Amino acid sequence: MTVEEFEEFYAQTVARLTGQLYVMLGDLQEAQDVVQEAFAKGWIRRRQMDRDGHPEAWIRTVAWRMAVSRWRARRRTADAWRRGGTPSLHVEPPGPEHLLLVDALRELPAQQRRTLTLHYLCDLTVEQVAGETGLSAGTVKTHLSRGRAALAHHLRDSRIEEASDV
Repeated sequence: MTVEEFEEFYAQTVARLTGQLYVMLGDLQEAQDVVQEAFAKGWIRRRQMDRDGHPEAWIRTVAWRMAVSRWRARRRTADAWRRGGTPSLHVEPPGPEHLLLVDALRELPAQQRRTLTLHYLCDLTVEQVAGETGLSAGTVKTHLSRGRAALAHHLRDSRIEEASDV
């Protein structure tokens, strides 16, 4: 991958990858940090990324692994969800539906949340999710099924609470 190709790849994917990691991690600052670090590693290994043929998946996987390593080193997984980073770009504040969905996602186990994000937000097939996470296709399907059911339950409970507050 040439310098120009890498720059073009970066420009086309950095926002998408940051958004995907934000959904997986629940912390915008952490997502920005690990994606930038993954791109720095990718720059050094750009020939390997080019050979592998899936540079976006490579960056996403490296960023995810860095985030997991940080969590283990700090032993502050719960704190990562309580911390709220504010976007540096001007964006409209999230609507109530967005907040309900984010709260519901935070209730899921990390692996279910990651699996749902990769499948629905990153638009990866079950096989691609399995390849990226190291899980079997059956386990991915189980996480997707249980994650959808848990989300439906959390969102239904949130709507019931919201209706009772009115």
